[in-house]
Amino acid sequence: MTGKLVLSLFAAGVILTGLALGQGPANPKVLMKTSLGDITIELNPSKAPITVKNFLSYVADKHYDGTIFHRVIPGFMIQGGGLTADMHEKPEKAPIKNEAGNGLKNDRGTIAMARTGVVDSATCQFFINLVNNRLNHTDDTVEGFGYCVFGKVIAGMDVVDAIAKAKTGTKRGFQDVPWEPITILSVEVLNGK
Repeated sequence: MTGKLVLSLFAAGVILTGLALGQGPANPKVLMKTSLGDITIELNPSKAPITVKNFLSYVADKHYDGTIFHRVIPGFMIQGGGLTADMHEKPEKAPIKNEAGNGLKNDRGTIAMARTGVVDSATCQFFINLVNNRLNHTDDTVEGFGYCVFGKVIAGMDVVDAIAKAKTGTKRGFQDVPWEPITILSVEVLNGK
């Protein structure tokens, strides 16, 4: 047998052994390329299955490509995924169920779904926490429901911090918008590559 075939058979055996022992496949990872650098995010489908499936559907549709970080608040978070550089909202899918009660906290480096004041209103927009924020689920009231964390940054927090330093202002009625657009060039799934 060739070396590549032996290696492939060995890798397949390791995967099958892991599955037999109840270890599922690794959490999906995505690479978010931005105009300021790359951010790698590990998603958590076991804690936020609906949210991860929704996010990955937007990734598959290339929805995020060409959107900007349109809300940047130092000491809080950076938000993106829904608007273009000319501040137009991209079409979105139906809102999803809020999974904020999953036990994951809005800590520094986590990614969570943005939403309106309606609990189950998240669609495509997300934010990355710059600090440990108090946006967690505390109870099932509108005020206490929180924002669903569905993953964490595993590489590129320096890029997230650089985005947070952008000079911001008001554009077309939106506040805290970077004066120089910070663009999400692409988002792609890394697993299996």
